[in-house]
Amino acid sequence: MPVLYSVLMTIQVLSAISIVVLVLLQQGKGADMGAAFGSGSAGSVFGAAGSANFLSRTTAVAATVFFLTTLALAYTNKGPNIESSAPVGIMEAIPEGAAQEDDSIVIPDEESNSETDSGASKIPD
Repeated sequence: MPVLYSVLMTIQVLSAISIVVLVLLQQGKGADMGAAFGSGSAGSVFGAAGSANFLSRTTAVAATVFFLTTLALAYTNKGPNIESSAPVGIMEAIPEGAAQEDDSIVIPDEESNSETDSGASKIPD
């Protein structure tokens, strides 16, 4: 199972990087207007019309691979096993005898606060 997780995670990272690169390589909608006036950006390795088709299809394939690996990773990591001895939450990691009543907390008496009615401390003159 750890080998499957490592393979899926590697495919996930590579597809995410390829999506980022492919999206950054694609031209925006406003780039065609500049090419119409002769800016020279229409010429590329794939040709004027072929680059959009190739890059958009490759991006769709990379996005599909990313989506499928995400589902596979979610399926393989369903949650902790019932038989596992590892604690599931924060409160389960605390031993049972650790929360004993202790006299270290001191609560002031009502008599000590009788100096002022508002409860504010008295400032010396």
